[in-house]
Amino acid sequence: MKKRDAQPIGKLIRQYLRTECLESPLNERRLLNAWNEVMGPVIAGYTRELFIKNQVLFVHLSSAALRQELMMERKRLVERLNGHVGAQVITDVVLR
Repeated sequence: MKKRDAQPIGKLIRQYLRTECLESPLNERRLLNAWNEVMGPVIAGYTRELFIKNQVLFVHLSSAALRQELMMERKRLVERLNGHVGAQVITDVVLR
């Protein structure tokens, strides 16, 4: 067996995910799973529901004061979450 056509397995997996249109849903799931790690346990404790629709992250919080505080940091929040995933997954955050 000759190695002239050998390619790294990571590259092949990324190509497969792109061709099957699975890269975006996988990145969305990574971002949702990263919420607790990026935001910390206190904020995660007030989080009731997370979902992404049309590149917008919807977050339901049980604390109005926390919601107001995070509203002022929406842009930085988007940058931190996208940076954690390593891709442009969301463009905005809606806090409810």
